Amino acid sequence: MYRFLLTPRWFGWLALALAAAMVMTLLGFWQLHRYEERSEINQRIDAADVADPAPLTRLLSAPGPDQQVGPAAPGETGWAMVEATGRFNEAHEVLVRGRTVEGRVGFEVVTPLVLPDGTAVLVNRGWVPPSEDGAAARPEVPPAPAGDVTVVARVRFSESGPRPVEEHAGALQTRRINLDALAPHVPYPLYGAYLQMEAPTQDGLTPIPVRRENAWLNGGYAVQWWIFAGMALAGYVWFVRREARGALRQPPASAPPAADNRAESVERGGGT
Repeated sequence: MYRFLLTPRWFGWLALALAAAMVMTLLGFWQLHRYEERSEINQRIDAADVADPAPLTRLLSAPGPDQQVGPAAPGETGWAMVEATGRFNEAHEVLVRGRTVEGRVGFEVVTPLVLPDGTAVLVNRGWVPPSEDGAAARPEVPPAPAGDVTVVARVRFSESGPRPVEEHAGALQTRRINLDALAPHVPYPLYGAYLQMEAPTQDGLTPIPVRRENAWLNGGYAVQWWIFAGMALAGYVWFVRREARGALRQPPASAPPAADNRAESVERGGGT
């Protein structure tokens, strides 16, 4: 009944079903990996909310004497709370344009914090709305605190993507906080991560909200891909059974009726 499975046509259907199921299964595992990555980020954010801030130098390596940017921050330090003491240098402040907070597009204010050893770490002090004179005008930015300050902030990694830094409306502006692109515009060696303040102390600066990852979305996609893989194999089995039932319903090749055979024999005998 299932002899048709040995034909090239059905071998092809089997190979297609197996290949589709394999690809969908791998996509499911990839989504599971993304779920685990995002869940880990959320766990780090939650852990940092209840932990005491660590000294900056405990989590990040200082830049070397010949380095514009120090070693990249280890992955497990992302979103961790640290504290650093130094002096803000507004002369080399950078405005990061095209940033959205509470549904409005404005600027994030990034200011170097110069540490006692002469190195610096970039600090995202908060968000400001665009100027009332239009997006091309320089926004009103509250001044950074003067003198020695202790900053408590989260560790953030250098951003990728388009990264030109240009003078615009009397201020350095960019679209990405990319440390390699910003380092030539700062006269200090930079740490390999920047800091994002949780609660800016100056009026007029809006805190940048912490963005938790939607890990459950990836978990749902993983289950979805595995269901699709099972459906691909189940669909192949369904077509096989349908083909087999169709073969059973076909009538077998019938022999000539027995009565006709006897009549033919009698005629031949009478003729003899």
